[in-house]
Amino acid sequence: MLRFVQFVTLVLGLSLVALASAVLTMRFAIHGSEVTIPSFKGLTAEEALSKAASLGVGMTIDNRFYSADVPAGRILTQSPAPGTVVRREWHVRATESLGPQLVEIPNLVGQPQRAASIQIRRVGLELGSVAQMPSDGAAAGAVLAQDPAAGAAGVEKPSINIVVATASPASGDGFVMPNLVGQSYATAAAMMASAGLKLETPTGDPPGRSSGIVVDQKPAAGYKVDGAVDIQVRLE
Repeated sequence: MLRFVQFVTLVLGLSLVALASAVLTMRFAIHGSEVTIPSFKGLTAEEALSKAASLGVGMTIDNRFYSADVPAGRILTQSPAPGTVVRREWHVRATESLGPQLVEIPNLVGQPQRAASIQIRRVGLELGSVAQMPSDGAAAGAVLAQDPAAGAAGVEKPSINIVVATASPASGDGFVMPNLVGQSYATAAAMMASAGLKLETPTGDPPGRSSGIVVDQKPAAGYKVDGAVDIQVRLE
């Protein structure tokens, strides 16, 4: 009987040791596959990519912005933020600084779309979104409005959004709504101002909507309107 009790005790002891070992192994495996994201801000793109690879995470530099604080060619922002714990092989998205804004925003209003596009590229900028809006007072294809405005300072992105005139409907009164969804608030406001309409945002929209994107509009695209236009804005 004593030997049986000793045998059972030995088996239980070995089982507990095995269980503890398994728990420790699992904890090591779980924590060994995690990494704390460091700050990449201020590193060159090459340094940031190398550092990310050494930690076992990927990185994509998917946008560029002007910055008065971070020199050109260095990381400006990142997601996830520094200190975030993620699993290995996670993907970090980063933006690169273009340095201070040194390019003057040209005046494109009144130019044909093709000429405006050429001028944008000539000064080292990029063509952003192109929206279309019916107009009686401008030739089809002419630029009606732009964002940022000509000569603007403190510009964030190296791109210019433009609104291009299209032929007005031949019949009926009133203005036919273009599609504002996906346009920046500034571009949508410029489009409505060119048509002599008032742009309103519903109560409860967040502050800073001038840097946001239109996600909904009333009336919808294709409907006629002769008064105010309501939109909803999502901050970028």
